[in-house]
Amino acid sequence: MLAATPTENDAEQKSCTVMALLDGGMLRRHKSWLKAEPPTIVVATIASLCQMLEKHLLKLESMQVLVIDEVDFMFSSSKQVSSLRKLLTSYSSCNSRQTVFASASIPQHNRFLYDCIQQKWTKRDVVHVHVNPIEPMPTCLQHRFVICSKKERHQTLLSLLQSDAPKSGIIFVGEQSEKSKKAGNGPPTVDLVDFLKTSYGGCSEILLLEEDMNFNSRAASLSEVRQGGGYLLVATDIAARGVDLPEITHIYNFDLPRTAVDYLHRAGRTGRKPFSDEKCNVTSIIMPEERFVLQRYENELMFNCDELFL
Repeated sequence: MLAATPTENDAEQKSCTVMALLDGGMLRRHKSWLKAEPPTIVVATIASLCQMLEKHLLKLESMQVLVIDEVDFMFSSSKQVSSLRKLLTSYSSCNSRQTVFASASIPQHNRFLYDCIQQKWTKRDVVHVHVNPIEPMPTCLQHRFVICSKKERHQTLLSLLQSDAPKSGIIFVGEQSEKSKKAGNGPPTVDLVDFLKTSYGGCSEILLLEEDMNFNSRAASLSEVRQGGGYLLVATDIAARGVDLPEITHIYNFDLPRTAVDYLHRAGRTGRKPFSDEKCNVTSIIMPEERFVLQRYENELMFNCDELFL
């Protein structure tokens, strides 16, 4: 979208070169691209960008704007935080750039602003911009929950799908525990995909997206999703951030998210169609003892969740 050629009506707008730096890319290929046509905009993962900087294949002296998306996740990830700190302070200076930190959830934002100044991640006149300070959750979402035992969850999900008949939806599954892996159990995502393929008679295609998939498999799943048509995407929290699929109308929490922030990001995968008043559903399948956890999320995120009886 950034690299799109301007139309005749946008004569003043210049086209720009955009380069994508993805994990697992070929350094030699990136180097040849940089020489052929230096990019105006670089879209990159933190790891791939820092790798290019360490090899002196890319320099940031002329960088005017640095945007860090999902910044709360970046700073809480042990894999990302050291590279991010280098990017902010060693490879470039906050005084020569505009720095934008973006996220739907920046907890304790006053403390975060203080850290931004003290650690010299940003200029001293940094401000916190609330896009929607009152209601963090989109108003077009209807939140529901169903209570059942652990053994009944697969059948409960099947009943929900048959009742809702969603054209497109995401089913979020919790990550497999180390104990389960050591016991030789298969990933719960794969088990659920197999169950739905044999039991769900809807016209939706059943697709999988999880951390352990290689890049090409992930890209193939998202490519199929973006081609349109009905689909159900069974995914871990890797799909809770940064995945923009405007056709999604239903979110199912097969496993309750670990935090209110995770709930917010999962729910944010729906209700994304521009200028649409269409109501979208976020449904959580919970056990009786998990009801108080969901109530805590409701209080923290200021939304109401209705019980659904099947």
